[in-house]
Amino acid sequence: MILNLVVTLGVTLLVMVIAFALSVRRRKYDTIDTVWGLGFAVVALVTFGMADGPFAYRVVLTALTVIWGVRLAVHLHVRNHGKPDDRRYAAIEAKAKGSPQAHMFRVVFLTQAAILWFVSAPIQIGQYGDDSFGPLAYAGVAVWLIGFGFETVGDWQLSRFRADPASTGKVLDTGLWRFTRHPNYFGDACVWWGLYLIACHSWAGVATLPAPILMTFLLAKGTGKPMTEKHLSSSRPGYAEYVARTSGFFPLPPRR
Repeated sequence: MILNLVVTLGVTLLVMVIAFALSVRRRKYDTIDTVWGLGFAVVALVTFGMADGPFAYRVVLTALTVIWGVRLAVHLHVRNHGKPDDRRYAAIEAKAKGSPQAHMFRVVFLTQAAILWFVSAPIQIGQYGDDSFGPLAYAGVAVWLIGFGFETVGDWQLSRFRADPASTGKVLDTGLWRFTRHPNYFGDACVWWGLYLIACHSWAGVATLPAPILMTFLLAKGTGKPMTEKHLSSSRPGYAEYVARTSGFFPLPPRR
């Protein structure tokens, strides 16, 4: 298991170096958005080849991670294609005191590599052990399915909304977005809690609890929800009213 963690750390760094090289060549740092999901898929596949745990756990954890990662990568690539670089990366690059490229590599790509490797701990450690596929694993698959559904449907509804010229300047408050301001982020968090529950068939898997906690924190309090809402508050006239009646993260009936 220790060797697996060392190998995947090296693989994660290699993935991010390639992503950085592509970003420099494209002169757009949003390459990292596409590579983010693919990086988890690569870690899962590498672990699948190295692990000696029950076949059912290895297949399920790898398959669910690859499905999630590829779908997210395709969605973000399509969303970003043909558009200017994300304003987040422009803001980070503007703070560089030396080489902008070196600054972006340290602040964005190395940081993302560390987070990716750390958060993927349940995917890696969960593929070791000797227990049979039990009730907790089935519960994890159910939570993953709920999360994947929320994330996929939420992204689809938002893409359709943005593609409609009549939606310019308006706030999406229908579908899943009526019950939570961030169904995609909520779904993403559920995906990782589901994978964690599957990994809990061993005490080593249980010990990976900080991984889903960190991912949920980043989505709800870190670079996800707060940054998105800061931008929308200044660019959507009706966003304050939407915030007042709609749950910020967990889906709830809208307040009157």
